Amino acid sequence: MKKGVYARPKDTKKAITFLLKYIGNHKLPMITIAVLVLINAFAGIIGTYMLKPVINTYILPGDVPGLIRVLLVMGGIYLAGVLSCFTYNKMMIHVSQQIVSEIRMDLFRHTQKLPLSFFDTHTHGDLMSHFTNDVDTISEALNNSFTLLIQSFVTSVGTVAMLILLDWQLSLIVVFFLAIMLLYIRRNSKLSRKYFAEQQKNLGDMNGYIEEMVAGQKVEKIFGHEAQDLKQFNELNNKLKDSSAKATTYTGITIPTIVSLSYVNFAVSACVGGLFALSGLIDLGTLASYLVYVRQSAMPMNQFTMQINFLMVALASTEKICTMIEVEPESDEGTITLSRVKAYPNGTLEESEEYTGTFAWKVPDEQGNCSFVPLKGDVRFHGIEFGYTKENSILNGISLYAKPGQKIAFVGSTGAGKTTIINLVNRFYELNNGTITYDGLDIQHIKKDDLRRSISLIIQETHLFTGTIADNIRYGRLSASDDDVLAAAKIANADSFIRRLPDGYQTVLESDGANLSQGQRQLIAIARAAISRPPVLVMDEATSSIDTRTEKLIEKGMDTLMKDRTVFVIAHRLSTVRNAKAILVLEKGEIVERGSHDELLQDKGRYYQLYTGQSELE
Repeated sequence: MKKGVYARPKDTKKAITFLLKYIGNHKLPMITIAVLVLINAFAGIIGTYMLKPVINTYILPGDVPGLIRVLLVMGGIYLAGVLSCFTYNKMMIHVSQQIVSEIRMDLFRHTQKLPLSFFDTHTHGDLMSHFTNDVDTISEALNNSFTLLIQSFVTSVGTVAMLILLDWQLSLIVVFFLAIMLLYIRRNSKLSRKYFAEQQKNLGDMNGYIEEMVAGQKVEKIFGHEAQDLKQFNELNNKLKDSSAKATTYTGITIPTIVSLSYVNFAVSACVGGLFALSGLIDLGTLASYLVYVRQSAMPMNQFTMQINFLMVALASTEKICTMIEVEPESDEGTITLSRVKAYPNGTLEESEEYTGTFAWKVPDEQGNCSFVPLKGDVRFHGIEFGYTKENSILNGISLYAKPGQKIAFVGSTGAGKTTIINLVNRFYELNNGTITYDGLDIQHIKKDDLRRSISLIIQETHLFTGTIADNIRYGRLSASDDDVLAAAKIANADSFIRRLPDGYQTVLESDGANLSQGQRQLIAIARAAISRPPVLVMDEATSSIDTRTEKLIEKGMDTLMKDRTVFVIAHRLSTVRNAKAILVLEKGEIVERGSHDELLQDKGRYYQLYTGQSELE
């Protein structure tokens, strides 16, 4: 049983409205499907009713030619039902997959527009469940529940109506048993939902524990906790076993009980109907048709109840997706864009369709005219105040500058605000107070996509995509040629190890580059940043997984790449920031020291204590 089964939507109306919006995009096929379902349901109802004239009018009088004609008519009716069933099932599969595809596309498109703060507060598992469990649940409901719900409802109502039409006195027996079945199903469903909720909680606990243990196998083995972890798993497993047994008991006995009640219903109806026939109160044809209706009366009702449950589950999943799509996307009021330009000797800049290697900010004015500001990489903070929550302030009045061509390093304790500064440059989060300017322009006025396109970010947690090494490097600039890929790999000092791989640059990476070492993955990430030719490069512990010798080679390549460009470096290894133009020491959201390596050592302040080992980064 999937997680979330027997859940109920909190706002059923909202979920139905959301789903109907997508169904409405396919009105004609959905109406056609509904009509075909009705044809199939009525074919069964009418075919059963025709037993009465077949027996009374043709079989008992011995009218063989008439019997053949009426049997052909019955065959035609059932054939129409079969053909309609085949057609609507085929159509429903196609339409449902189209609807699900549209929902999944809209969900993914919206997810890409959400702010980073949304992903900070939602686990990857929760987000993935929308694309997998929730979408699959909607797909199953559309494939099965929609048509079965219509068919079982029409069949149930039609069957009861025909029973009353054939003999209202006998039908009282059926109505009595159907009422018992409905009460039983209702009570059983309530109990099963209760125990399924307990089962899902225990299932979630166990799945979370398994995921944690699989991810932490190395730590588990180092400390020898296998026996204790197995004991805890057994406890969780036993809880799940007990709750699953209770939940399954009620769902498992529902259908056998309904079937047994239907047998009793049929037996009682047959006995009473036989007595009616012997007494002349009912003819043989009516009794035969009636008993067939009785035999098939329980199944449609049971199906209808089950489909209602499945539909509620699907609406609960729909509501989750709807709620996520209703999350406000990342706002962007920026009007300034990044453009390729051609620079003339007199300093004039002109927008260019071709790649020139020169970029400028395209700044519109109120009259609709545009001016160009050369992209240099001059970044300045002016009294920045920021906190991820209102209660917790991270940066307190930070002011700093980084001129083009400068390498600025940040050092400080964990939580001092180093990475936060980098996040604010990219506008992953919005400021509480203060301004950040980029080449003299307030970054609030620059479109986020263009702003981020001018900055390359290399972080410690390298992420590589499924594909070749060349594709992963080219991810930094999709239009890059093979020569550009090779040049970027050489700058990152990755060319030598890539060539030693069996397939070289065409080596396929999977599972986030699991077939490479951490250091090799980091080198590819650096090559990816190098190929984008950014005016600003941000390195957040980027060389933490690389040996000192390789790091020095990379720095030489970066020095060539970042000529007249700005570099921000965050590092705990202080030896990596010695050649920085300026080193900023942060503590508790404030800059306590700024200067070159030599200047800070002469001051014998916080940086001196860290560098000489008199103090440590906390």
